[in-house]
Amino acid sequence: MSSQLTANWSYPTTIWAGPSRIVELSKACGQLRITRPLIVTDAGLVNHQIISRSLAQLAGASVFGDVKGNPTSGNVEAGLRAYAAGRHDGVVAVGGGSALDAGKVIAFMSGQTRPMWDFEDIGDWWTRANPAGIAPVVAVPTTAGTGSEVGRAGVILNEATHQKKIIFHPKMMPGVVISDPELTVGLPRHITAATGMDAFVHCFEAYCCPAFHPIADGMALEGMRLIARFLPRACVNGGDIEARAHMLAAASMGAAAFQKGLGAVHAIAHPVGSWFDTHHGLTNAVLLPYVMQLNRHAIEPKADVIARVLGLPYPSFESLLEWVLELRRSLGIANRLADIGVDADRSALIGEEAAKDPSAAGNPTPTDAGILERVFRAAVIGDMQAVI
Repeated sequence: MSSQLTANWSYPTTIWAGPSRIVELSKACGQLRITRPLIVTDAGLVNHQIISRSLAQLAGASVFGDVKGNPTSGNVEAGLRAYAAGRHDGVVAVGGGSALDAGKVIAFMSGQTRPMWDFEDIGDWWTRANPAGIAPVVAVPTTAGTGSEVGRAGVILNEATHQKKIIFHPKMMPGVVISDPELTVGLPRHITAATGMDAFVHCFEAYCCPAFHPIADGMALEGMRLIARFLPRACVNGGDIEARAHMLAAASMGAAAFQKGLGAVHAIAHPVGSWFDTHHGLTNAVLLPYVMQLNRHAIEPKADVIARVLGLPYPSFESLLEWVLELRRSLGIANRLADIGVDADRSALIGEEAAKDPSAAGNPTPTDAGILERVFRAAVIGDMQAVI
């Protein structure tokens, strides 16, 4: 079984996939000429054996573990101080999307002279960066969700404005990814479910985005098929290495696919995460059916295709929506944002910030602050009909 799950891929970057590949971490650093890596992780992993074993492989390494679930500008600044103090020459980012995003942005900013917000993903702002000042990154995902290991950006919370910002540069892509399913075995069921649904939403929104990108569409459809098959298995049996391996692959596929675009799920989830500090994948999972309802008429033809790929008996928008609702229920995903600590007090603000979020541009149905506020309110109270 292990040999069937082991492979080296070169798209969209170098990926070493398979059980026990973490033993090749030193080799990965050597390939990128990293001699003194800073290991960037989060507080939940800093004392985990994954980190201690990584340290044992890497001479001259030190650990920065002060990354929040929604990484902040303060986390990046602290990481940069640790990077400079240790005279590091590269980053090993270990963890879920938060640690990977923070690690990539720390590596990116390590050789820049302009403020981080000068590199927000707006127009050609990325050209302001000095490419020679971008340190190499080895990415080691421990969750199958964001797919940040194959992304060219990091989402960072601007604590001054309470807004999540996307920091982007093409060279922010990790040079080597170690995609080892054994590192995800210890994930609790609810985190496996939430991160897996995050990957599903990436694939779903990418496929439904109206832009022309057949390559992304193919990855998105296969990603959804894999998640439908293997996410329930990974939640039932956390030690199912085959399921874990396919979920890691699907998460990377979702992140590669959403270069095509995302939509209103992410546009709303970003400010919700900023203001309520909710788990990003869980927020996406709760919001998905409400945004599906918003986009129903625009996505019905694509919903038929998705339903066929998933093997639903009567492919249609209705059957796909019912399947999504049942999948969420079976995984223990809440039906309302209120159930995860979100209230409607900031509805107008959430709508305004969601309308400004870059993800909103990819939504199949034109939106504005009022429409997105209505979807948010509907999701808070759990009323699908309130979307319309």
